[in-house]
Amino acid sequence: MSPALTVVLIVVVVAVLAAVAFFLVRRGAGASGGSLPRRFGPEYDRAVRHHDGDRRAAEQELKERVKTYGSLREHTPAPEERTRLLASWSTLQERFVEAPREAAAEADRLLAETATAVGHPGGDRHAARLDSLSVHHPHHVDGYRRLRAALTPTEGGHESTEELREALLAARGLFEELIGAGTSGTRTGRGTAHGTPHRTAHADERAQGPGTPPAAGTAEAPAPGTAPAPAPEAAETYEGHEARRS
Repeated sequence: MSPALTVVLIVVVVAVLAAVAFFLVRRGAGASGGSLPRRFGPEYDRAVRHHDGDRRAAEQELKERVKTYGSLREHTPAPEERTRLLASWSTLQERFVEAPREAAAEADRLLAETATAVGHPGGDRHAARLDSLSVHHPHHVDGYRRLRAALTPTEGGHESTEELREALLAARGLFEELIGAGTSGTRTGRGTAHGTPHRTAHADERAQGPGTPPAAGTAEAPAPGTAPAPAPEAAETYEGHEARRS
């Protein structure tokens, strides 16, 4: 074989190998990009909006989050800890009637405490905690953002009670997932915190409106023929508050 033919063959082989490598890389990138919308759902759309429609930049950001926090393993709260957390949420939700902003601020604090307790970044690392939560709870993390945004009104503006109420309810979805992480049945509100006071169910119904199921861990309604538990004093206060709003 002549030297010239040898050179030609080498060039052809190198070109073929380069083409194959390029195809494999492109296919891998395409598969990864296609999986990100399925994995992140609404969080993917939010990232795209954040990058002004640049999907490549949005996907690169989401890949970095997965690389940083994808291996994180959430801890399951002990039953007594879950009961305490649920009771704390119930208390702040009832407190919302008289002190909406203070109750929302307490919910923000409780969410940070709960997220940290199950394994997410703690302290004042709010951005890192949100990124970590977005990897593991992409369908509920925005409720946490809404709560923090409602507590940080624009300059010269003031948050409305309705805005705080809606943010509190949105954030509760993330709270319920966190306290039920890795436990069967807890995310649907069954089998958690049997010791939670009966007033929790009333508080949830008042905050959400008619027809909305109570939060995870709330007590079941009394069986037919049994006397219902007395309504808490806060119930009358909330109803009066709602009447004034209407």
